[in-house]
Formats: sequence, structure tokens, C-alpha cells
Amino acid sequence: MGLFNNLKEPVFLKENSNIDSQLEKLRNLEPALNEEGQLLLKQDLKSLEYGIAGEANIAFELKNCHMPMYILHDVYLELGDLSAQIDYLVFTRKLCFVLECKNLYGNIEINNVGDFIRTTEFGGKKKKEGIYSPITQNQRHLELMKKIRVNSKNNILTKIMAEKYFEDINKSVVVLANPKTVLNAKYAQKEVKEKVIRADQLVKYIKNMYESSKELAVSDEKMLLWAQSYLDLHKDVDKDYTIKYDKYRIIAKTENTAELAIETQKETDSDDISIVSVNDNAVSENDVRIEETKIFQELKAYRLNKSREEKIKPYFIYNDNQLKDLILKMPKSREELLNISGFGEAKVNKYGEDILKVIDKSN
Repeated sequence: MGLFNNLKEPVFLKENSNIDSQLEKLRNLEPALNEEGQLLLKQDLKSLEYGIAGEANIAFELKNCHMPMYILHDVYLELGDLSAQIDYLVFTRKLCFVLECKNLYGNIEINNVGDFIRTTEFGGKKKKEGIYSPITQNQRHLELMKKIRVNSKNNILTKIMAEKYFEDINKSVVVLANPKTVLNAKYAQKEVKEKVIRADQLVKYIKNMYESSKELAVSDEKMLLWAQSYLDLHKDVDKDYTIKYDKYRIIAKTENTAELAIETQKETDSDDISIVSVNDNAVSENDVRIEETKIFQELKAYRLNKSREEKIKPYFIYNDNQLKDLILKMPKSREELLNISGFGEAKVNKYGEDILKVIDKSN
């Protein structure tokens, strides 16, 4: 088999990301915001730019690793109501590395129970704060990948085998991309410590894991098919970050008067991970925004009441992007509801009848 392996260098099957276009949208939004909105926007722009720089550092390391591998950058996978945005999938002849990129400022400590604690310093004062574990975040990505892989098998035996050996060939790695970050993991458990590395350690880590793996190496052709199987599952999701700032927009209400339109929200129902889209065109005095329609308010009220009843976040039922999609498509049946992004079998079975009643009532 090795005689036909000609690949010597890494190949990016997917290198692009839509984050640059989103960044440009945010920059163009600044003049339309009030002072509070502009301050928030500048903070978010800095975070996004920081994340882009971190992923660029990882791309540089991978491009110069001189190993045969196929790489996918910024992969979005979906299965029913579950989804995952994966920074990098790196396929070698033996293993697939699932990389979660973190370009964190400050120093990171991992304690003996796996908590991530960040220490930052401003004006000579140090501040410690706990942050969400990127290991847990990446593990959810792997769980979704496993479900997708198992579901793709045709019989019980192959499903069992796919689930049993998934962890053997798919490895979770959290990569700290900021070269100034000091990582202190001396008290972390071994299985946690082994999953967190600095960007400058990435190539060495991959090579060591590859060489120590007892898995059989596959051919270049099978390695490509492996990577391609996930590329085929990737969905382009055009996230629009502008909805977060909608309540800070300055909107022309009449021909002669500009008033500040700030929506007061006692209940927050925005998804921290996926920020939904709005119309970026100018709003005239005769325009009616979708948020001001009766059906929007009724679907939002249903979502809020149901979330309180179930003691969950409102966006677990549907986020604002999906809410607006409901209004645009106005589904009249369970089948039409299933065609709306984010509405899988489980969600439709649980909430579909109620949602359809709200829509039918508004017609």
C-alpha cells in the first residue's frame, strides 16, 4: 500500500472562512449605532480579530509541518437539532485531529478538577476568572461527529464497530494560539493535560501521536476519502452578527427627525454562539420591521413561556434567526416545518403542533 502513497506535504481541502466578510459587515455597521452600541461593537471587533489571528497561527503551523495530511478549516456540521462549528479537522493516515483554537489573552491555569482559570493584569492589578472549558466544548464536537459516523453505517454490526473505535482514531486537541499565553497545567489530570497544547507545539504533538499510534495506516486515497466525507457534510452558514446591535441602531422615523430606537429587553433570548441576521438596508418611515409584527411577538411569547415551563434558555427552542425564518416561510404542516433550518424530528415532535397553531391563528 505504501508504494502508492505519493503525498508528502499537507493539503488544505477547505481553507477559507466567512469570518472576514462578517468582520467587514460589522465595521460598516458602526456609523449606524449610538455611542453605547459603538463601544460594544469595538470590543467585539477586537475579539473577532483576535480569533482570526489565532486561527492564522495554526494554519501557518500546519502548512509548514511537512507531513502528508488533509486539512479542513472552519467546518459546520449538523445532525437534527445538534450542530458544531469546528475550527480544524486534520486527517493523517492513522488519526484525525479535531482542533479547537483558543487565542486567549492572559495566562491559563488548569486545576486538578479540570477547571480553566484565566489571569489577566491591567494597571498592575491581577484578575482571576473561570472560563468555559474548551475541552468540554471540543468533546461535544466529537460526540456529534461520532453520531454522524454511526448513523452513516448500514447495519447493526458496522454501527457498533464505528462507535467502539471512534475515540481510537479521532483525537481532541485544544490549541492555545497566543504565543504570550503562559499555560500552567501541572496540577491537571493527565487526560486533561494531554489535550491542551500551545500552537508552537502542534506539529510535534501530531507527529508524536501519529508515531505512537497502533492504528494501521491507510492509503492516501482512503485518507482523502475520509476527509472528503466530512467536507461533503459541511454546510455553509452565513452568520450575520448585526442583530446583536439592532437595539442600538439610530433609525429615521420621519423625514425631519432622527430618533434612537432602543428595544428594552427584560428577557434575553439571544444565542451566545450563533448571532442571527437582520436586514441591513435603511429603514424608511413606511417600513415595518419583522420584530414589530404581531406574529413575531406571538411566536416570541410562546417561546418564552415554554422556556420558563421547561426551565431552559429560549434559544434552545428556536433562536431569532429561526423565528424569522418561520415568519418568512409560514409553514402549514409538519413536513414544511421540517424543511426549516434547525427544526429536526425531535424539535418538530415536541413543539411543532404548538408552533403551527400560532402561525395558523395569525393568518
